[in-house]
Amino acid sequence: MSAPRGLFVAGTDTGVGKTTVAVGLARLIRRAGRVAIPYKPVETGCAPEPLDARRLWEAARPPTTLAETCPFPLALPAAPAAAAAVAGLRLELAELVRGGQALATRGDVLIVEGAGGLLVPIDGAQTNADLASQLGLPILLVGRMSLGTINHTALTISELRRRGLPLLGLVLVRTTATAEPHERHNVALIETLTGARPLGTVPHLSPEALDDPDQIADAVSPILGGLVAALRG
Repeated sequence: MSAPRGLFVAGTDTGVGKTTVAVGLARLIRRAGRVAIPYKPVETGCAPEPLDARRLWEAARPPTTLAETCPFPLALPAAPAAAAAVAGLRLELAELVRGGQALATRGDVLIVEGAGGLLVPIDGAQTNADLASQLGLPILLVGRMSLGTINHTALTISELRRRGLPLLGLVLVRTTATAEPHERHNVALIETLTGARPLGTVPHLSPEALDDPDQIADAVSPILGGLVAALRG
């Protein structure tokens, strides 16, 4: 089967805002008259519903079910391999890849969101990076704006290049309400270290805004509008 048309939303760490970016992207694609198919194959910390997957599903309103969007909602807030082991399961990367390929045929753009950072284990030593590679998807990388992001981002981009995974773009997300003094240097230093200039920074959003995919789409549109246009081609 040929590689599905879409992208893989990866994080430099957990809690960096990749679901927010993916939700905004899904709604922008829908606004553009295309069918976005979200796929978060594994979500951990579910009690019991996969809340991130539900946000993606509601933003895209795809011709698929929530269960298809997230076939493995796991209770333990841990790496997928660990959460699956506690649940008495063994995740198989090949199965997750087949699931993504099947979903890709039901819309225009497949949006896959990993669980945690790029190298979080899913199936033994196989990680989110392996899932993206086997799906044949380019990476939209998401990192937080807070302290430590330069190191995390540079390491993640280095690993992407080592594996030969194409970097579609880098988005930073302000995850705290107050901007810190160091933030004004982040973009320039990331570009100096990696050669990749961030597409932009998603502003901090209130809890109410994070519950509204249209407000998220409005916030990310100046950053991802060009990407959405390219995906329409």
